[in-house]
Formats: sequence, structure tokens, C-alpha cells
Amino acid sequence: MKSKQKKANQILTGVATLSMVFSPSSVLANPPRNPDKIINCEVVIAGGGLSGIATAYESLLAGNTVCLTEITDWLGGQISAQGTSALDERPTQRIKRFYSRGYLELRDRIAKKYGTINPGDCWVSDSCFLPGDGHGILYQMLQDAQNKGRGKLHFFPNTVVKDIEISQNGKIINSAIAIQHRPAKNAPPLNTFPLSQTIEDSYSYKNSSQLDKTIIRFVPKTSPKSKQWYIVDTTETGEIIALADVPYRLGVDPISYLEPSSSSTTGDPYCTQGFTYTFAMEATKEPQNQTMPAFYPQYAPYFSYELPRLANFDLVFTYRRIWSPQTGPWSRFGGINFTTPTPGDISMQNWTWGNDYRPGTAQDNLIYTRQQLQSTGQLNPGGWMGGMRTETLRKGEENAFAYYYWLVAGNTDSLLGENIKQPQPNHILLTGFNSPMGTGHGLSKYPYMREGRRIIGRPSWGQPQGFSIWEVDISRRNYNDEYYRKTLSPAMYRQLKATLAGLEATSVITGKLPSDRIVNRSRSTIFPDAVGIGHYAIDFHPCMDKSPPEAPGNIERPGERRGAGYAYPFQIALRAMIPQKIDNLIVGGKSIATSHIAAAAYRVHSFEWSSGAAAGTVASFALRKNIFPYELVDNLPRFEPKLQMLRKILDQNGNPTAFPDTSIFNQSWEDWR
Repeated sequence: MKSKQKKANQILTGVATLSMVFSPSSVLANPPRNPDKIINCEVVIAGGGLSGIATAYESLLAGNTVCLTEITDWLGGQISAQGTSALDERPTQRIKRFYSRGYLELRDRIAKKYGTINPGDCWVSDSCFLPGDGHGILYQMLQDAQNKGRGKLHFFPNTVVKDIEISQNGKIINSAIAIQHRPAKNAPPLNTFPLSQTIEDSYSYKNSSQLDKTIIRFVPKTSPKSKQWYIVDTTETGEIIALADVPYRLGVDPISYLEPSSSSTTGDPYCTQGFTYTFAMEATKEPQNQTMPAFYPQYAPYFSYELPRLANFDLVFTYRRIWSPQTGPWSRFGGINFTTPTPGDISMQNWTWGNDYRPGTAQDNLIYTRQQLQSTGQLNPGGWMGGMRTETLRKGEENAFAYYYWLVAGNTDSLLGENIKQPQPNHILLTGFNSPMGTGHGLSKYPYMREGRRIIGRPSWGQPQGFSIWEVDISRRNYNDEYYRKTLSPAMYRQLKATLAGLEATSVITGKLPSDRIVNRSRSTIFPDAVGIGHYAIDFHPCMDKSPPEAPGNIERPGERRGAGYAYPFQIALRAMIPQKIDNLIVGGKSIATSHIAAAAYRVHSFEWSSGAAAGTVASFALRKNIFPYELVDNLPRFEPKLQMLRKILDQNGNPTAFPDTSIFNQSWEDWR
């Protein structure tokens, strides 16, 4: 135990200087050498998170040759490499087990491995477990899908997509070049250092003192029936859509009748939801020596329990407890019941006013805008370096280490004042390659990302500027509230009410029905091209108002939480997965065409899986029919026979495209919680 604590203290005190010692000497992209490998693929999936796994799962069951890249060495994204192995689910959907077949299999395999679905006995979720086990379960699921469907999986861990080759007409990705890295001779193992100190090196073609590189070129696997292939972007930030330079949005959308709760009249691309480096800490029988990181005073003014009803250490510890070998006595605080922590319990930390890092200005935003990518040369051939600000990653890592120290030794609270926070020294930060996060430093291998680049779909009826799923498509909010009457112009407010009027929309538009007599629909928008489902609250971790986020007295961006709240069970429209310009690019996960507010619900585990299941099925269907996905929706709202064939396949395969009894005549969704 003492050796573990000593190692943890060394990392806490040394992380601030590691970047000076171990940063690669050159981060500029060099012209690529000839590829070391050329791999033929029918479906290339960039990003091994849950959406990417689901895409591969369905593609393999359909018998396709799949090439899957992942920047870390763990599959699963949220539940593994990002450490958030606590499934975000809504009670009704969970009770009815109304999920995609692969997600149900994942849940069942978790329960089988541990003998319970919730080995952590957490209270935030029905299932909290160890991240490394999430990776192992998913890897076996893909192997089994490969065998069952007679597909072929080429998995490339520690691999990033560096370049893509687009056809002369600008419509087809002809090839993609990726870089796979491994430790250089005599260099430390991978995951020794936090991501900020290796990410630029991993995107460089040149070998370094830390990493050796293998250059891989992906090309289509053609057949007499098809010469096509598909690229599916399921990366955490929308890397391929940035590389392909298709239209997308970042951050806050301007206020409109579709996004009436927006915090900005003009939009703000720098204000995305916060990202989080998670970590695992273990309860110990005896107090541990806790060493304050040199940078702790910089971040201490930020940390807080947030609300009086949450101001209890045991409550926070058990919130996302991922392992509990011994059940403690029941306790209660703030109206929440939980079992008291016992020595050996392991908690994963993911806390808004803790290890969330929430930049929101052009000086410190994490995900670069298109303008920033151009100014840094990342859109030039060979210039792509991941599209993120490395310095902000580094500060997010420091913030997470500092938050651990606050939990165990801090006595301040930025929001609740004095005499609230008490030291809790009987804990240890778990580090090492056999620790829950699988890293030498103890933080997750990759940060938990809540929001990235979001494509703008192709022009569609009702949305001539490009399709998106908006706040009003899913929110349960009462738009009769006086705020909306005062904030929106009369014309905009009438448009909002007409959009929400359901079957009475025509009467509103023609003026036959006054706005104050409209009964808002009590369901989400029903999409004729629905290919998946999701249900979760519109859950915000807003950006901070000023730079840096940890500045004393800083506040969340005013108005950002206005759009937060409950949502109706919702659908994933195929049009939200089809980008403009590129015909053989499909988008899954958090980069589908949603607004900033809708994205706060379209980001959790089961949604990611459903979108990936849709992407894999769409790619397989398009390959078999020798068509492009946009051809399935280009005549909407007129009847699309092939679209209906696709939806039938999804439903028959156990990948629902709608919740039970979805109909324009069914307004009874209040019980779906």
C-alpha cells in the first residue's frame, strides 16, 4: 500500500514538469513515407468507443471486412478508456430492456462476469463496474460477432487517422492513412504518461525517442458487385468530419424557434460541454500520506460539492463506486440512500465542480474550430494533429489530480463556503498498469468527452439550410413560460408554438388557432427516417464564463443550463448521420447532426450504441444494394421503399427504430421517466 501511495505522490508532484522532459522534439507533420501496410476494408471505423464498437458489431454480423482504429489500447470509449463505467440510463427504458441487441448483450455479459449488474453498488446507475472489464467484454463480443457473421475484423489499437484522400469530384474518400504507435526501444510502456504528453507525437509520421510508428493505408475491398466502401466517423470529437472539411457546428447555436433556450443570440463555438479525466480511488483502513501537488493552489478555488444536498463525502464516493467487495451499512443523506463505503471499495470520480474541466473561450477551448484548424495548419496535407488544444488537455489533467487532493485533504468549498469540506485521508489514488484505469499515472487513458463537432446534415424539407435534431424535437420544457414570450420575437414565438402544435400545426400557421390556445404535443418529433433510439435527460456540464476555468470566482456561462431538463424518448434520424459533400462517409456517436442543447441528451451509452448499430447496418445495406445512404432519404417526405426495407432489417435484428406505440396520435409519454 505504501509503495502505491509513494508512486501516486511522485506522479502528483511531477506531472507539471513531465511535459518539459518527455514532449516529442518535433510535433510538425513530416511527409509520409511509403505505407508499411495496405489493408483492404469494406467498412473503416475511426474511433473505438461504444458507437464504433456497435458499428463493427453489426458490420461483422453482416459478414463485412471491418477495419477499426482506436487512439488508445482499450475498446469501449466511455466505459473503458474514458473511465466512465457507470451506465447512464433512464428507469423506464431500463425496466423494459428496450435497447439495441448489442447493448443488451453488453449488459448481460457484465452481469454474468460479476454475478450482478452492479458490482460497484453505486447509486447513480443500475450498473457500475471496472473499466478494464468493459474493454475485455467488448473485445470478446466483436470476436464472437466475427465468427457468427463470418466477417473479418482488423483491429488497430493505438492508432489515429492522419490523412484522407478525396476524389477529384470531392464526393468520395478513396483512401485513408493511419499511424499506429508502439513504444520505442528503451522507452517507457504506453500509458506511462498522461495523454497531453503523447498525443502530438502519436499524430506525427516521424519516429521519436518515445514512439515508433507503423504507417497503414486503408483502401476499398472491391468485388464484382460493389466497388464501394464506407468510412464511419465515431471519434470522440469528429476528427474525420474535420479532415473531410464537411459542414459542422461547434458549441452554442444561436437562439431560434428550434433552439429557444439557447444562451446566445449569435452562437458561440468555443463553449462546448466540459470534458473529464476520470480516476479511481480506493478506501483504506488506515490514513494515507497525501502530498499536495505543486499546482494545487491554482485549481483549489474551483472545487465544490456544488449543492448542500450533495455535501457529503460518502455520498460522492459511492455515487460512481465501481467496485465494492464488502457491503457496508445503509446510510442516507440529502434524501439519497446508499451503502456506507468500506475498505477496499473503489470509486470512479466524475464530478461537475471537481474533475470536469470546462473552458469556454477562444483562448482555451479544447476542440479547435475550423478557423483555428486553418490557422494552425491542421487542414493542410499532412498537417492533422488531432484537432485539439494540447495545453487544455494538460490543464485538465492537472485539474483532475488537484481534485483528488481536494477530496482527501481539502477544506474549502467554492460554492458552499466554510466548514463544509473535511479532509478524508483514508484513501489512495490507484495508479499502475493493473489499476482500474490501466495507466501509470492513474487518470483515464482519454478524457470523457461530452460534446464534439456536430455535422450539419444535407438540406431537407423543412430545413433547407441542412438537417439537424433540435431542442424542440425532444424537450419536455414548458414553452408557455413567460421567459419565452418575452425573449423571442412575436414571429419567432409563433413559429415555436406552431412547431410544438402537433396535429394542429396547420391551424396555427394559417392563424386559425391563436398561440395561447395551443396545447403542446407531449412526445418527441417522429422521424420517418428513424434508424435508432435514445432516452436521457438534457444534461449540461456548461462551459465557464471566463478564462481560465479555475479562476477564483468564475461562474458557469449564464443561461447555459436553461435548456437542461427532462426529454421524451427520442429517435435517431438517418439524415442526422449523413454529412454534406462526402457520399461514403457516415457519422455516428456524438457527432451526428444535433444542436448544442439536443446533444446534451444524445451522448450517453445506450444512444451511442444505437447510433453505431444504425451506422453498421446502413453501411452493410448500402454495400449490398450498391447505393449511397443519402439515396435512402433524398425524396422524403415522399415514400422511400429502400428506407423502409432498411428500417425493417434494423427492427428485425433487434435494433429498435422507435419506442413502443410511437405514433402521431399517441401523446401519452409522461410515464416514460
